[in-house]
Amino acid sequence: MASPSLNRVSVLGVPVDILPEDRIEDLVASLADGRNHQIVLLSLWDLMRARRNGEYRTMIAGASLVVPISLSIVRGARFLRRAEPVRYMPFEFVVKLLGALERKGKSAYLLGSSRTKLQKAETNIKSTFPGLRVVGRYAGRYPKSVEPAIVEAVRKATPTLLLVGAGVPGRERWIPRNLPRFNSGLYLWCSDLFEVFAESRGKPSRELFRRGLEWLPYTLRRPWKAYRFFVFLWYQVLLLFARIRGR
Repeated sequence: MASPSLNRVSVLGVPVDILPEDRIEDLVASLADGRNHQIVLLSLWDLMRARRNGEYRTMIAGASLVVPISLSIVRGARFLRRAEPVRYMPFEFVVKLLGALERKGKSAYLLGSSRTKLQKAETNIKSTFPGLRVVGRYAGRYPKSVEPAIVEAVRKATPTLLLVGAGVPGRERWIPRNLPRFNSGLYLWCSDLFEVFAESRGKPSRELFRRGLEWLPYTLRRPWKAYRFFVFLWYQVLLLFARIRGR
């Protein structure tokens, strides 16, 4: 469910929130209401997956904040004559979120990645946000038998924000699958977040991101992912049909 303080629009039946940069701190305050809130960083690929995957669609519909990270989503909203969402680079959005939490004296728990990278990411996060309390961490790719203990550790630590990265089973769906077991707080998954904080992986350039080409280095590293271009073409067709039908 969207935060009542946000304007939520629909792009091909998938919800997207409009969050101006100067509202992030206010949003953090409004979500400190004793309930659980998932934040979703939505790419075009995620949007198209939500149209065909029931669990994923339910996850996005139930999220308190859906932030677009693909230029195609912003352009799609504009083409459908919706209010235009604000797009964020994933790493920079998390930095803004951590900064807002630090200014309010809040806390975070880190889950995912490898032990070495997670430890370095924690060190860099503490250095960048000295007023933010990191109340725990646990690396990903753990045995399934350990998961109940991890969930209990997070629950007892009661972080304001649980940051989840690569290496957890189910990826972003790990959060809604475990959300009922947690206390109140914010929950966000970002695939390579800890690797970027650990400086083992770079961010896409601002110019590539501005032009909507942040996927290019990723595709060059994984050429078999080029089939996603056809997903993009299908997205354009669906937008055209939606525009004609006035949806």
